[in-house]
Amino acid sequence: MGVASRLVLAAALAAPVLSAVACFREPRAAVSMAFVRKPKTPADATVIIDEEYIGPLAYVAAHGVRLPVGTHRITVEREGYFPYDAIVVADRKPIKLEVKLTPVPD
Repeated sequence: MGVASRLVLAAALAAPVLSAVACFREPRAAVSMAFVRKPKTPADATVIIDEEYIGPLAYVAAHGVRLPVGTHRITVEREGYFPYDAIVVADRKPIKLEVKLTPVPD
C-alpha cells in the first residue's frame, strides 16, 4: 500500500470520529458588554465578574468584555469608595454599564 493510499485510509477512518466529537461541542454564544466610566470614578478601580478579576476599569472600559449567555455578577471596587455591584443577564443583546463609584465620607 502506497503512502497516498495510507493517507486516504487514515482520513476516512478519522472522519467519523471527528464528526462524533464535533456533535458534542456546542458553540457558546457571547454577548458584548461595554463599561462607561462616569466622571470622578477612579480609572484604577478593580473590575470583577463572577468573582474573577478582569482588570482595571480604564482598561476594561476601553476594550469591553465578552460574556457567555446567562446571569453574571459585576463588581467594581476601589479603596475609599463604595463598591458598584450589579447583576446582568446576558441574552445575546449588547449590554452597557455606566459605572460611578461614590467616595466613602470621612
